[in-house]
Amino acid sequence: MRVLQDLVLAFRFLTRIPLPGKAHAQEALSRSAKFFPIVGLVAALGAIGLRRLLSSHLAPPVVAAVVLAYLVLITGGFHEDGLADAADGFGGGWSKERILEIMRDSRIGSFGALAIGLSLFIRYSLLTNLRIDKFSTYIIVAHVLCRWTTLPLSFFMHPARAEGQGAGVAQRTSALSLIFGTLIALTICYFVMHLAFWVTLAAAVVVTLLTALYYQSQIGGITGDCFGATNQFTEIAIYLCGVWAS
Repeated sequence: MRVLQDLVLAFRFLTRIPLPGKAHAQEALSRSAKFFPIVGLVAALGAIGLRRLLSSHLAPPVVAAVVLAYLVLITGGFHEDGLADAADGFGGGWSKERILEIMRDSRIGSFGALAIGLSLFIRYSLLTNLRIDKFSTYIIVAHVLCRWTTLPLSFFMHPARAEGQGAGVAQRTSALSLIFGTLIALTICYFVMHLAFWVTLAAAVVVTLLTALYYQSQIGGITGDCFGATNQFTEIAIYLCGVWAS
């Protein structure tokens, strides 16, 4: 029963899918992180179904725009919001305290607006240029692995501040959750790409490592906004792998 509750919590936390549930404790959120790759898989399957439904009626650029809009809406712009706050903080702050203060501000500044705009433009451009026969493969792998990045980041990194969503999972994710969630992600990726998935996995690992090192150097840990930023960078990196391979 607790496993099912953790799975439902993962969907309630990362998406706008209306599932029943109640307020959760911090330890429940950290347990649910192992199911984040499954959330990515479900989101990707929705995007694939939408593309197949529309591709015979609309031009590829229009289909790509609709798919991208769906991917943003199903999460309520959750990851985009994290990217924007992280961009404002790291772009406008010169000390740990100032960076965290800016991140905490709900208003979007110039760096945040630029980050969201560039993220949407780059993802749209890459989705438009993905080969049709590779679209499903890279959508699935991108959304599974970008959600997976939360697991190593939360396992290895300390929270940069004592409160917030980052503090709810950072250093609270167990080794068992890390291993279990990683096995889920690798199994899904292997199923859709076979051994060729190592390139996309390498891209996700590199993005995760580089962003982790940057967060550590700037604020001595990680926040919830940082999770969102790494998620976005990983999604872009894997789409790029797909376009490059095409």
